[in-house]
Amino acid sequence: MAFFAQARARRRDESELGTGLWRRAHDRYIRGLDRFHQILEQGQDEAASRLVPAADLLADALPRIRAVCVEAHRAAPGVDLNVPGGRFTEVHRRLSRAGNALAASAEAAAMTLLAPGGADDGAAGVENVERRARQVLEEIAAAEAALRDVRSQ
Repeated sequence: MAFFAQARARRRDESELGTGLWRRAHDRYIRGLDRFHQILEQGQDEAASRLVPAADLLADALPRIRAVCVEAHRAAPGVDLNVPGGRFTEVHRRLSRAGNALAASAEAAAMTLLAPGGADDGAAGVENVERRARQVLEEIAAAEAALRDVRSQ
């Protein structure tokens, strides 16, 4: 049964996101989010629990990433693996930065949990993860704004 659900989801993703640039941006965010949660699962329960609010913020942003990627694919469906010139450059740049910031958030979470004493030892590590998570959200907002700009042209 799970096989058929996965096949339907894959077909839906190909239909809504294509197989090129916008799909890659979406999938990269998902991989970063998965990595962040894997890091939390490997941490000690008490230490990792201090990072859960940041993880929740990042997970709650996934529908926003998907919406930007779906709309960008509708507007520029022929884009395969090359960054589109002109109007969509800023949208792609911001999606890439969101993915990079998410990877940096996951790395900061790992470093926080691996530090002596973990997240319980110092608030600086938790604050670093939260700051990086806010950067992800800022890049997503910038991607949404760039897409609005493209629509208004």
